[in-house]
Amino acid sequence: MSLTILAQEGGLVAIDKPPDLLVIPGRAADDQRCARDLLAAQLGREVWVCHRIDRDTSGVVLFATDPKVHRTVSMAWDDKQVHKRYLALVQGRVRGPMDIDLPLAEGRKGKMRVALQGEEGKASRTRVEVKEAFERASLVECEPLTGRQHQLRVHLRAKGHPLLFDHQYGRKQPLLEKDLGGQGEAVVLDRTPLHASFLSVPVAKFEVRAPLPSDMAATLERLRSVAAGRLAGL
Repeated sequence: MSLTILAQEGGLVAIDKPPDLLVIPGRAADDQRCARDLLAAQLGREVWVCHRIDRDTSGVVLFATDPKVHRTVSMAWDDKQVHKRYLALVQGRVRGPMDIDLPLAEGRKGKMRVALQGEEGKASRTRVEVKEAFERASLVECEPLTGRQHQLRVHLRAKGHPLLFDHQYGRKQPLLEKDLGGQGEAVVLDRTPLHASFLSVPVAKFEVRAPLPSDMAATLERLRSVAAGRLAGL
């Protein structure tokens, strides 16, 4: 498997991670294939992981090919000097921008949840902008101002707009054409539609974007097609 390299300079390499691929090896015996090892083999050299995204999440993942550069970027991350944005397909029509400031706490079975009133949770904040909105779904851009586990998924769900498919926090059945207002039974989406689309590390003068992956792009086109048909009275 060959990974798509989005940018490579100054001791940094950004890849466009496909869904269903771990960044580092998992605990299970069949979870040993990972982006880090694939990239190291592809480049023929050791690489260091700068950050991680969930297995099903696609998009930008940053690696370093130099340990000094890795330390510099890690310090920038700790100082909140790295900027990230994600694209997400969510349920329902999102009416406008949101600034979600809800502390998170650990839930059951590795999940996160919004902290209850009076409960000490970890400060968590997400900015959300609407890119396209339809009757049954919306494409939004999320900027996490904190880096909590599953933050975007939990925050969006808390505001009534969970991801179109999410085996942990929402719908567990694959999304079909008819679920988006069409007529067919074909599967349109069967993974969490969350995509790391932008990453900037100012201290390293490094900025990169990842195009929308094919499954999310196809879902978006289906939504546009259904909306156009209704406007035309079809």
